[in-house]
Amino acid sequence: MQIGMMGLGRMGANMVRRLMTAGHECVVYDINPQSVADLAKDGAVATTSMKDFVGKLKKPRAAWLMLPAAITGKVANELAELMEAGDIVIDGGNSNYRDAVDQAVLFSRKGLNYLDVGTSGGVWGLERGYCLMIGGPDEAVKHLDPIFAALAPGAGKDAKPNKAAGTAPYGYLHCGPSGAGHFVKMVHNGIEYGLMAAYAEGMNILKAANAGKEKRAADAETTPLSEPQYYQFDIDLPKVTEVWRHGSVIGSWLLDLTAGALKDDPELSKFGGRVSDSGEGRWTLKAAIDTGVPAPVLSTALFDRFSSRGEAEYADKLLSAMRYAFGGHVEKPKS
Repeated sequence: MQIGMMGLGRMGANMVRRLMTAGHECVVYDINPQSVADLAKDGAVATTSMKDFVGKLKKPRAAWLMLPAAITGKVANELAELMEAGDIVIDGGNSNYRDAVDQAVLFSRKGLNYLDVGTSGGVWGLERGYCLMIGGPDEAVKHLDPIFAALAPGAGKDAKPNKAAGTAPYGYLHCGPSGAGHFVKMVHNGIEYGLMAAYAEGMNILKAANAGKEKRAADAETTPLSEPQYYQFDIDLPKVTEVWRHGSVIGSWLLDLTAGALKDDPELSKFGGRVSDSGEGRWTLKAAIDTGVPAPVLSTALFDRFSSRGEAEYADKLLSAMRYAFGGHVEKPKS
């Protein structure tokens, strides 16, 4: 089957390679000509412009966009001007589900199908496959089933047929009408924030398990460690994450990646600790607020990311200013 892929970054390029390995023809375009050339060497059909890209797609055309959310809508509209009724545009990026709902309405007036496909798998997707959460019209989704099946991980060797579960055991699911795919992916990423924060906080507590061995200042600005005898452990963090990977209730692929990172660099010296967020956590909390659903863990995880980037610096300074004002407390220098 033929599919067009626009946006050949870390995800898009590997998705093309996985599709071609499965025997599908991929027409590719990117604003970076080198990215196109690299995939052309592997057998992809290269194009030099959006018009050329659409021109090389067979009807009904199917074009998959793997672009930043900030530009996806604009590019999709430009692409739609070159396409015809019956064609399909797929947004596989981390776009806001509301945008997908609105975009689908606009596209339907032109006879175009708009699918939103939440795509999870990261840089490991080429090897492991991608988990796909799909929203959009039934017929368009069915038409692209061979593409989704090729991108997805597929059923594991121990999987048993289950008609009620449909395609879910294979790693892809038609979640509902337009917007449903990105809604499910949005919550998926919100949960991801929480899982990551839980691992990070737990490992930080383990790292501090030897606090009783450290000399602490004896002054009014330092909370004393009242029972240092209970904090005398030098925990080997790489080995702890490794043992947790085998039979533990909290085992996961995310833990596998954590163990790998600590094995390579136990002090995490390559990282500064500024954790970005690409929007999904914020949108998840907005949905929780709109629907009245409590989400304290996910909200804390999101706000912690803000703090990691220095967004709490002014508030922290104000706290110091207030302590100095009412009690003459002078800030201790950073250690």
